[in-house]
Amino acid sequence: MIRSTKFALLASALALAAPSAPILARPAVAVSASTHADLVTLFTDWRRFVQPQVKDGLPDYSAAAMAKQAAALPAYKARLAAIDTKGWSPADVNDHRLVTAEMNGLDFFQRVLKPWARDPSFYATIFQDMSDVPAHEGPSAQPNIDLFAYTWPLSRADDAKLASQIGAIPALLEQARTNLAPSQAHDLWAYGDRAFREQSDALAALDAGHLVMNDLGGKRTADMKGASPKLHAAIRAAKAATDAFADWVKAEAPKRTGPSGVGKDNYNWYLQHVTLNPYSWDDQVLLLQRELDRSLASLRLEETRNRALPPIAEIGDPAKFRAMALAKTAKFNDFVVATGLASDKPYFREAMIGQTQDYTPPADRNFFLHVTALDPLPLLSHASHWIELARLKHEPHPSAIRDTPPLFNIYADRSEGFATAFEEIVMQAGLYDDIPHGRELVWIMLANRAARGLASLRVQANEIDLAQAGQFHARWTPRHFSDPASKLVGFEQLLYLRQPGYGPSYIVGKLQLDHLLARAGHEDDVANRPFALKQAWSRIIAAGIVPPALIEAETFPPAD
Repeated sequence: MIRSTKFALLASALALAAPSAPILARPAVAVSASTHADLVTLFTDWRRFVQPQVKDGLPDYSAAAMAKQAAALPAYKARLAAIDTKGWSPADVNDHRLVTAEMNGLDFFQRVLKPWARDPSFYATIFQDMSDVPAHEGPSAQPNIDLFAYTWPLSRADDAKLASQIGAIPALLEQARTNLAPSQAHDLWAYGDRAFREQSDALAALDAGHLVMNDLGGKRTADMKGASPKLHAAIRAAKAATDAFADWVKAEAPKRTGPSGVGKDNYNWYLQHVTLNPYSWDDQVLLLQRELDRSLASLRLEETRNRALPPIAEIGDPAKFRAMALAKTAKFNDFVVATGLASDKPYFREAMIGQTQDYTPPADRNFFLHVTALDPLPLLSHASHWIELARLKHEPHPSAIRDTPPLFNIYADRSEGFATAFEEIVMQAGLYDDIPHGRELVWIMLANRAARGLASLRVQANEIDLAQAGQFHARWTPRHFSDPASKLVGFEQLLYLRQPGYGPSYIVGKLQLDHLLARAGHEDDVANRPFALKQAWSRIIAAGIVPPALIEAETFPPAD
């Protein structure tokens, strides 16, 4: 199994390895001369503790089980507090801060978010595609069933394992009906059947042997040749249970009439204590509005500059489009190597080729595919995610704590923000010098992300609902590339509601990278040396996929 796939599977593996009795935190005892190894030991115990108890593939998210978990959390916090970081390196201190943030994340989930008791989508556990970030986006019940992680056709052992995992879905969804009984979060219910319609489609395609998956190597099909009757039976039973659950969620939605957002105060607590983001809700509204205005104004100025140039000629032939897209991928790969934004490694080139888009007919296009139909480069730039996943596979981080994806999507500002920033970095570095209209597409993508992030902030504050968020999101995306009724817009706004901070992370993370690059450039200026992007970028990414605040603390520490 590839290492990057291991990241997406980590929580599942830990859940499957969980003992029948909960792991109890050791007594908090003040530790003299604590070492980083002490922290790693605690981290290992913590990651096992935070998973639900699993029996025969079925996790326990009952009210009693979650109350038991909440009651045990303070002991882990006390044990962490007892580790003395005096004399540690900045990087090791930051590892301690990461573990602290994870414990705060569970605290928030227990007190506020409670996805197991509020959010129907939490119980959708089939994933056909590998995420382009280190872990799955948004909260989901463990163990996840990551179809992309299997080798197809299945070995006998994997056939039995998958049959067991999928076979637990009916019982999980039955448990979910009880667990979700108290939930009044209307929008989570109104949009909650969608994930199960998609899960049903995936199960049907899997049963028929034509499910297409995507991972670090690109698209491939789940070959069911030789699959056992037991696996086929499990898939069909899971599909029937999934369909019934989707219908139940849809029927229940009108009865659930409460707010779904966490509110400003809770949102701000989450930013400060979990994602380690320096900006409050109010700050983020201001910053995202500024980026929306900047991107829209820049787009109009680009259009004015390019007004005498012929428009991009869209390619309608699938074979010719594929050839063009592969040529663009090669151009992108060569460019990021030449500018020092990536080392010239075969693994990253292969990963980017695997993510090259094919032709999509106009009727089937969403926002991103409207952009890609004109030029694949802007989305390829954001797909620098896959360069990082390839690097994680082949060049693991030396810290055992950073070599494991942070829980609760703590990585969002770093991962999504830096990928968004990458789009503008390569543009400003010259990627579009020979294709001026391509710059317009970069500004359109930035405007889209600012608009959807602004909408998500208002949803978290319970000022608007998801339908209104989708309308705002689409209205401020230029050229009518975004449709409020599209699956993509609904998926994005629901995700950002389900996972506080995720929607704005594309912009606020980008702004934090701007700050880090400014720090690096200032150092060069003070030292009377020219700015070197390659060296600055290498320093910044060396810290791993951690919150930008931690990167600054160890890469640009304050002067003594």
